[in-house]
This record gives sequence, structure tokens and C-alpha cells, in this order.
Amino acid sequence: MNPILALIIANVIWGMASPIFKFALTNIPPFTLAFIRFFFAGLIFLPIALNKWQKLTARQWLKIILVGFFGITINISFFFMGLGKTESINVPVIASSGPVFVYLLSIIFLREKPKLKVLAGMLFALSGVFLIILSPLILDGKKFVFRAIEGNLFILIATFGSVLQAVFGHGVLKKVNALQVSAITFLFGSLTFIPFIPKELAIWDISFLNFAGLTGIIYGVFFSTALAYFLFYYGVSKLNAQEVGIFTYIDPLAAIVVAGPLLNEYPNLFYLIGGVLIFGGIYFAEGRVHWHPFHRLKNTTNTTNK
Repeated sequence: MNPILALIIANVIWGMASPIFKFALTNIPPFTLAFIRFFFAGLIFLPIALNKWQKLTARQWLKIILVGFFGITINISFFFMGLGKTESINVPVIASSGPVFVYLLSIIFLREKPKLKVLAGMLFALSGVFLIILSPLILDGKKFVFRAIEGNLFILIATFGSVLQAVFGHGVLKKVNALQVSAITFLFGSLTFIPFIPKELAIWDISFLNFAGLTGIIYGVFFSTALAYFLFYYGVSKLNAQEVGIFTYIDPLAAIVVAGPLLNEYPNLFYLIGGVLIFGGIYFAEGRVHWHPFHRLKNTTNTTNK
């Protein structure tokens, strides 16, 4: 398959996921849904992966576990918790701030000297993120304002987890089969949700499951997890890492298309201004929309593998 097409399909699926999962979470608790989603997707991938299983070094095992921890445990936990508190259309726009985190990581850990133009663009983008995060202060009533802001901050933490997933995953995906990485990260990630499930099952059981919950399970296991993650890992393994981030800009459009009819969520003025600041700031910084210093992070990762 063409890796560009694979990443487009993956991001359309993930863009649609935020409103679909918010709909599902009206019926099924978040950690229970997260466990079902990744455990059963892992079982789907495991027998396929075993046919082409590669022997892994200790360093590769560590990196794959880190991919699962940041990309599933951290990203999905805060993603689901945030969805319960904020509008689903905010999720992909806030997630599009990933390049800002990558740039900050390059300054902090790689000690790059910030360039004025890039820094200015990233600050514009960051202002757009905070405009969306803090917009409930103006838009919502006092009863819901802190809940909505908390939800937006959870989505920001989820985004940071996704960034670190890509950082740790790129190097190992060049050497290890994507199916094997998927199976390991799904099963490892699902197990990390187990400690949180008993508390949920004390007030919920399978007999409560309705159409909303079933939709979340089916979409989560077969589409947003098994299919989308495989396509994402496949695309990352074939393309340069700095090209991967551009496809995340598909997500907000896919989310809006679904969130309107399903949840009656539509973009407001702050959403639009924040989105323009995020995308415009990144474009201004780079002259095109991509994940600026990933090539440097990639080179660092490759060096440590040798």
C-alpha cells in the first residue's frame, strides 16, 4: 500500500474517532472501553505477527514498551478522560499542536538554539492552543467552565503522549515489523488499564451496554485501533518522520463532519481563531506544515541504535 494513502486513511479514522468515542462514553466507562479496544485488537494482530516474529534486542523491547506506554497508556487515558469533559471537536485541533511540543523538545533535550522565525511561529501556534483550552472561561457557564478547561488540558497531555510515541517509535519501526510492534503495544497498553477497571465495574456491567457503547467497541477495536494503528505504523516505517505530522491536519475536518450530526457540536469563533493560529503559526515557522525538528530527533535515535 502507498504509505501516504495509509496515513490519510488512519487520520480520517482518528479524526472521526473523537465524536464517536464521546458518544460511546455516554454508555461505557473510559478504562473499560480502552481495555476492550486494545486487548481485542492485540489478539487480532498477535497470530499474524507471530508468523513473522523477529527476535528483539533489549533496546528494541524498551522502545516498543515506551511506544505503548506513551501512545496508548498516556495518550488514550487522557484522551478518554478529556472527552468526557470537553467538546469532541476540540480534540483534533489541540492535537495538531504536536509540532510545538516537538520543537520545545528539540530545544530542551537536543539543545538546539531557537531561531527567531520558528520560535515566533510556534508561539503563535501555542497561543491558539491556549485560546481553545481557555475558551470555556468566556463561553460556558460557571458550573461547567473548570470541567471544560480540565478536559482541554487532558487532551493536551494526551497530545504530548502521542508526540513521544512518534519519537520512540520511528527508529524501531524502521527495523521491526509493524504488525509485531502493534501486537506488543496493544497488549501491553491494554494491561495498563486493568487497575482502573474494578472501580468502574462496581457501578457498571455488561448488561448496561447499548447502541452507543457497542458502536464505541466495534469502531475502537476494528477501525480506530486495529486498522488505523497498523496503517499509521506502516506509514511511519516507510516515510521520513518529519513528513508524518502533516497528515494530522486531516483530523479536525473529519471530526467536524461527524460531530455535527452525532453530537450537535459545531465550531465557534474561538475554535476557528485558535485553529488559524495553530496552523498559521506552524506554517509561518516552517514555510509549510510539518513537524519541524523530527529529522533531528530521528537522527539522534538512529545514532543510539548503532
